[in-house]
Amino acid sequence: MEHTLHVTSEIGTLKRLLVHSPDSGLGKVVPSKAQDWLFEDIVHLDTIRKDEYDYYTKVLLYFLDPARIKGKLAEVDENGRAFYKPDSDAFHRSDKVVELEWLLGEILEDADIRSKLVASVAAIEDCTFAIQQQLQEYPARELAKTFISGTSLQKELLFAPIPNFIFTRDIGITIKDHVLLNRPAKQARSREALLAHYIFFYHPLFAPWQKNIIELTESHHSFLLPEEEEQRRITLEGGDIMVVSKHHLLVGVSERTTAEAASRITQEMFSRGLMEKVTIIRIPKKRDYMHIDTVFTQVKRDVWVMLGNFSRKAIKHEDDNEIDRVLEIKKEEKIRILQFHKNDPGKPVPFESLEDLLADISKNDLHCKQEPRFIFSGNNEFPYSAREQWTDSCNLLALREGVVLGYDRNDKTTEAFRNAGFQVVHVKELLQQFEASTLHPDAIRDTLILMPSAELSRARGGFHCMSMPLWREDIGE
Repeated sequence: MEHTLHVTSEIGTLKRLLVHSPDSGLGKVVPSKAQDWLFEDIVHLDTIRKDEYDYYTKVLLYFLDPARIKGKLAEVDENGRAFYKPDSDAFHRSDKVVELEWLLGEILEDADIRSKLVASVAAIEDCTFAIQQQLQEYPARELAKTFISGTSLQKELLFAPIPNFIFTRDIGITIKDHVLLNRPAKQARSREALLAHYIFFYHPLFAPWQKNIIELTESHHSFLLPEEEEQRRITLEGGDIMVVSKHHLLVGVSERTTAEAASRITQEMFSRGLMEKVTIIRIPKKRDYMHIDTVFTQVKRDVWVMLGNFSRKAIKHEDDNEIDRVLEIKKEEKIRILQFHKNDPGKPVPFESLEDLLADISKNDLHCKQEPRFIFSGNNEFPYSAREQWTDSCNLLALREGVVLGYDRNDKTTEAFRNAGFQVVHVKELLQQFEASTLHPDAIRDTLILMPSAELSRARGGFHCMSMPLWREDIGE
């Protein structure tokens, strides 16, 4: 395996990423606990696995590790499709499309690590000593499954599942050759963070970069702060971090990432010499938005998909009537953007709109000659803009510049991509072409690949959320 940890953009050709296939824990989320576990709805496990996520795994393999899938598209094992189920012996086990459950199982082969992690999980989940002893006896791969799904070998639920583990972007973010680990805002994600820390600190895959792992620690006496001062605490999720160039990092302040965390990240980036600029984007603390990658992602150097609420036109209220302007109907929708420069951090540069910031990145960081273009959620038509942003029209994963994965349910956004000159193809059709060798992944340009999404979209996360890039090729700047 070629050991490379390197991300300097959102759109460079993807070479390696961390993912986690939907596990049985998702099938145990009940309506009364769904929002406590940060889901908006319950999902149907077989559908989300076989009919949706399976296609995600397959298309990733064709682009990143074709030898693992070429000629095997129609193969099944005793459990159905082998591509989505990590506990199958026929699982692809790619070193490019890296499954977190396998990494966890591998570190649990070490008796010392197993003992420490069992004790830590037992403490977090308030397990009895008997259960702790029981877990110590599990085979490593089975113990990894139990830590993630909460389910014992006897199919009993020992502790709550961690259904958000499929959103690997949130456990950490690769910044050049460093990894910034998260600090979840919600108790439901504590076990995710613990497992991620053990994987990054103990798995051989990350051994060369141990000194490059960044953990944000709380300030002294933070535990004394009252709940109403939660923004002074340090909480961070990876959906609020974007590496948009070798010298520029975006940090969101949102429902999940605090201003204190954004400040600390900025200091870390400057003190470590990782970035010349850090732009902090404060979005409304609304469930609709959650992270900055739910309101915009990058498609090409000069093309972005975004929610129209934060465009120049919307910020200036050009569509408002006089009553709206007087009453400031949209006041709660405001966004605040400040850009800090390493050589003069005391004089941040403000941006009036998100569109202004993204255009500036295209022109001044990525040196685009042409005018930046914006594809708006729902084609910027009410009510489709809000409806489709809710189902992750803005949360796209770039496999390479101009080739992105998105949900097939966002019809108006798809129309906007076509209007912008992009090809649109459904993943089922694309995979058949790859398998028949009538099309090669390298030949695809300016394409939105539509992915099945009836159940995945209920979890409130798109393919940007379901990926943690470890290695992207550089783009020319």
